[in-house]
Amino acid sequence: MADGDWTIELGELDTKMGVRILEQSAERVVATMPVEGNRQSFGLLHGGASVAFAEALGSWAAVIHAGPGRSAVGIDINATHHRSARSGLVTGVATAIRLGRTIASHEIVITDEEGNRLCTARITNLIIDAPER
Repeated sequence: MADGDWTIELGELDTKMGVRILEQSAERVVATMPVEGNRQSFGLLHGGASVAFAEALGSWAAVIHAGPGRSAVGIDINATHHRSARSGLVTGVATAIRLGRTIASHEIVITDEEGNRLCTARITNLIIDAPER
């Protein structure tokens, strides 16, 4: 269960990428994503898919931290790709670095099924008043 009133809602891209949420809180979001359907033309997990996955996890955690009536927008993301995968399931873990009143930063580590680190990302989100939906 998430903190506050908001729980993660998958967006269109998250659904297309096959993301599944396992755990959610402001301090930690854990999810999986299949490699199949997210590969580039050489048969490897697409680096852009890893970054999109990382951004989703870190942003969701920031929105949970923001609380009712507030939201979060990404203002910076960076990623280092350490190795790739050709098949299976990858797991992303977003861990809070700093949860402030106006800024939330998270580190996201993506690993393969053997626990090998594939990607390390860091995202910073600005906490704002929630826009009208």
